[in-house]
Amino acid sequence: MPPDFFYRPSEKVAPDLLGCLLVKRESNKNLIWGVIVETEAYSQIEPSCHGFKKRNPKNETLFGEPGRLYVYLTYGSYNCVNIVTHKKEWASGVLLRAIAMPNENERIASGPGLLANRFGINRSHDNFLISMENGLWINESSLNKDMKKIIQTKRIGISKAKDLPWRWYLKNSRSISKRAKGDRNPSASAAWSPSS
Repeated sequence: MPPDFFYRPSEKVAPDLLGCLLVKRESNKNLIWGVIVETEAYSQIEPSCHGFKKRNPKNETLFGEPGRLYVYLTYGSYNCVNIVTHKKEWASGVLLRAIAMPNENERIASGPGLLANRFGINRSHDNFLISMENGLWINESSLNKDMKKIIQTKRIGISKAKDLPWRWYLKNSRSISKRAKGDRNPSASAAWSPSS
């Protein structure tokens, strides 16, 4: 993705990431990749954002240059992978909630902790610049319009600003962490999944 893609508010970047590929080059030069199928936006203007109250050593990356990873621990053991967005000195980021991976169990990366685990991303990747040169990057979406039907809904797993509709996911994917009320999981035959 061009660097300026991330220099926009998180609520603009988050839905645009759907259908894009997250790609990681492993130490043996093999690539692992998957399609981003669910995202959430966070911004300093609302109280569920880690940078809402104040800047501190734990959330420092969130105030940095867009296009870097902000990785934090939740519940003391699960890593969550975010991409810093908007502008420097302003806390804004997109949480990658779920990824669909080719030739793997459809639920293997269907939640923030599972996603981080499958891609081997942890706190050591905090402030990591997303780029091909660094071995972790995002490719633009190649999904057609039919595949890219998007559901917009409220964020989940938070206690503040719960009514903001800042979560997006691909309706035809079975790799979503949690579907919106009333949205049924597509049948295996009707669902879209990435191919290698």
